[in-house]
Amino acid sequence: MLQVPEVALAPMLPILIVLAGALASTVLGFSLPRRALTIINLVMLVLSGVSMVTLWNSGARAFGGSLQADNAALLLGLTILIGSAMTLLVSLDTAYRARVSFPEFDAMLMYSVTGTLIIAFSGDLITMLIGLEIMSLSSYVLATLQDSRRAEESGLKYFLLGAVGSAILIYGIALVYGGAGSLNYAAIAAQTATLTPGNVGILVGGALLLLAGFGFKVALAPFHQWTPDVYTGAPTSVSLFLSTVVKVAAFAGMLRVFSGALAAAPGWASTLQVLIAVTLVVGNAAALFQPNFKRMLAYSAVAHTGFLALGLLGTPEVGGAALGYYLLIYTLMTAAALAVVAALQRSEEGMTINDLRGLYYRHPAYAVALAVCLASLAGLPPFAGFFGKYLVFQAAFQNGYVWLSVLAALASVAALVYYLRPAMLMFMPDRTPAREYPHGERTPTTLTVALGVVGVTVLGILPNLWYGWVANPGVWGALAGR
Repeated sequence: MLQVPEVALAPMLPILIVLAGALASTVLGFSLPRRALTIINLVMLVLSGVSMVTLWNSGARAFGGSLQADNAALLLGLTILIGSAMTLLVSLDTAYRARVSFPEFDAMLMYSVTGTLIIAFSGDLITMLIGLEIMSLSSYVLATLQDSRRAEESGLKYFLLGAVGSAILIYGIALVYGGAGSLNYAAIAAQTATLTPGNVGILVGGALLLLAGFGFKVALAPFHQWTPDVYTGAPTSVSLFLSTVVKVAAFAGMLRVFSGALAAAPGWASTLQVLIAVTLVVGNAAALFQPNFKRMLAYSAVAHTGFLALGLLGTPEVGGAALGYYLLIYTLMTAAALAVVAALQRSEEGMTINDLRGLYYRHPAYAVALAVCLASLAGLPPFAGFFGKYLVFQAAFQNGYVWLSVLAALASVAALVYYLRPAMLMFMPDRTPAREYPHGERTPTTLTVALGVVGVTVLGILPNLWYGWVANPGVWGALAGR
């Protein structure tokens, strides 16, 4: 007899509210100005966040556990909403100049946010895959919306490599199903705890393919090739979205799969530590030689992928909490840095590092804000980036990955070179004419920058304001329904 799946509205509400914003942008795009649609979508993001807060400690589930609003999902979902709101705020000022001032931009963005939330709330591999494809397809369109040859080229590269990554991920899901006999995270975790010799090979192969597929999404080396070109070629507001929201969602999926469903599976952790080491070396080394500031931030994002992935090597309770804290901090400081670029650049290709010389004498507030973001990205105290790196280093070190923790610490020190260079140039006198985009009203962008700077400063001085939530006992231990 056919069983009707359990359909509960509560765990779906945060996703449905964001989806309503996407549908409103699609239907009302021809009758409302684009600015009005953006404000509506910002309200929808706030309402979605409120609904998540009301679900705290509820453990609500829908569709027999395929969608679950546990505390881990809610914390990651709130981070996603913050990054999405910062993207929309920046787009209010830059959409016209970036030639993306039309309702399709808002619609695609909100559809992509819907996919990211489905990933964070997923309870099985199929739900996660659906969310990943909704997010990816919308992101491909966002990367090519700008009417320029450079955007089209970067978007095509993103689409082709992203499609390969998705195909590898699907093959991995098939093998995991063959080895574990289930697609549900909790069932896979239970099966991997009592593996038979015949299933080990299939499950290890599936886990490695899943790791490679996620590697494309989060830009782990050597799967990072699309990152610098897409971040440079896409509009800066889209680069902001891809480097924060999409990365948070992909790491949310990795937490669900590797710290939850496949936590006891052999093979993937030893492979991941090699990928992290390569990512740290490649990302930091390439960033050292970039004259374009936006491209430097792209390679910086690759390097931070390596730092973030250290959290996956810790125990779910320690590593999950460290990653949950770091993802919010990374979102705030990266979004604020790119918001400054969006406000001051003359074209969507960004600006050279030398263009930042003397910025303090032309835009003192932006110069100080960008310096704070760069210091936090470098991991300097008292900013929150220092505490975020410390937590993921600690999580990996305590779980036995000593050499990798030492390499990560050395890579963080080496990163000071390319972070401090633009920071110092900004405070050096410069007699050349101002190179940035002309003065104008940039209140939403300034608000985004202020949010990021205040966030990384306050959470660096008082880290428990957020870490107290993410380190709550039982949040990350329940990743696979345990």
